Amino acid sequence: MATLENTPSERITALAAAQKAYFRQGATLPEAFRRTMLRRFDAAMVNWEKRLCDALWQDLHKSPEEAYLTEISIVRGEIRNHLRHLKAWMRPERRPTPMKLLPSKSRILSEPLGQALIVAPWNYPVQLLLNPLVGAISAGCTALLKPSPYTPTVARTIEAMIREIFDEEYVAVVQGNRVVNRQLFDMRWDVIFFTGSPDLGRQVMEAAARTLTPVVLELGGKSPCIVDRGADITVAARRIAWGKTLNAGQTCIAPDYLLLHRSLQEPFRKAYAQALRELHGDDARESPYFVRIVNARAFERVSGYLSQGRITIGGDTDAAERYIEPTLLEEVDPASPVMQEEIFGPVLPELLFDETQEAIDFITAREKPLALYYFGPEKQGERVLLHTSSGGACLNDTIMHIANEALPFGGVGNSGMGRYHGRESFDAFSHRRALVCAPQKFDLPFRYPPYKGFRWVKKIL
Repeated sequence: MATLENTPSERITALAAAQKAYFRQGATLPEAFRRTMLRRFDAAMVNWEKRLCDALWQDLHKSPEEAYLTEISIVRGEIRNHLRHLKAWMRPERRPTPMKLLPSKSRILSEPLGQALIVAPWNYPVQLLLNPLVGAISAGCTALLKPSPYTPTVARTIEAMIREIFDEEYVAVVQGNRVVNRQLFDMRWDVIFFTGSPDLGRQVMEAAARTLTPVVLELGGKSPCIVDRGADITVAARRIAWGKTLNAGQTCIAPDYLLLHRSLQEPFRKAYAQALRELHGDDARESPYFVRIVNARAFERVSGYLSQGRITIGGDTDAAERYIEPTLLEEVDPASPVMQEEIFGPVLPELLFDETQEAIDFITAREKPLALYYFGPEKQGERVLLHTSSGGACLNDTIMHIANEALPFGGVGNSGMGRYHGRESFDAFSHRRALVCAPQKFDLPFRYPPYKGFRWVKKIL
């Protein structure tokens, strides 16, 4: 796989300066401008769809169907949502004014933060770079985009697309490895939107702290999946198998590990094996819908987990193809690396429990995950949600909370901070500015020294 060349340092500095000057001109502020840019963006997603799908196939072996469902359609849905609601989101928001401030009026103004830096990972290299861009455009910001070098074909394709539709002083792409990342994070931005691992998120936050730059951190972690008594095993196995093998498990909200009621172990194993066959055939290697691990380093890491439990389903690998068969691991030690590190692959470790409280205790003893999935009676699932914390959740499903543009997406604690999608994307790149508008010809004297009648004033404060 060809590597990307780092964008020269001088070029990055020049782009940042040009975007700063462009934003200060006020060109991005009018609603008409933002709408024009969003429509141009949507048209480009249509025109470049095949080229983006071809690039995703080359870098990740991602089928056109999966590419559209998990990448392109999500970006286009986000654009349409912003076009539909932009006028309302931009409108000043009225707030009550207390009697002590009358006859003033109170408002909240949404103003763009300014220069945005958006840094994306490789697992969904189109969606996770371009979906935040929708929010930046909608809010009236400029944006410098940094794709992942681990999917170089996608990175080059996106750079060509962005160059075709936007002036670089408005939206531009820079390329490179962590050397480029370090330069970018050392620069002054008005907002940084970063998607990646918790370890890298800490580095981003540390760098941003030096300039007090606001950050949105979309991170990851180990998202648990509980299958409890009362679950429909066939449905649970199919939805977990789909969520775990989507993008070969290289999904930040994939079910990372399974907490299974002991009485369901055997029926779940059979149902999971059947679900995998229905999704990917008898040999997932031959399936046109099964993605490959992104690179040799990731393949070695994920395949290393196979020795940390008893393989009851799957376990086949092919280093030359970066292929790892969907695998179910039983008899796993909770202290082993496969239960301590985010897996980011199609390996599902299983732990058993006898009472739901055991599963709750196991989850709450660990870092807060990006997602939590529960299969079983809805009332019991609501109890689990009440006593746990996660960025998002599904009852009797996996992954699908990300598909609703009306729901915020983001982490909590170790899995991130800030949220986006829909209105939350607009707000992520905006500052909500408080405004009190006072009349000039009416001036209450009680706030000025010598505070005459103060004992009466105290009654309304």
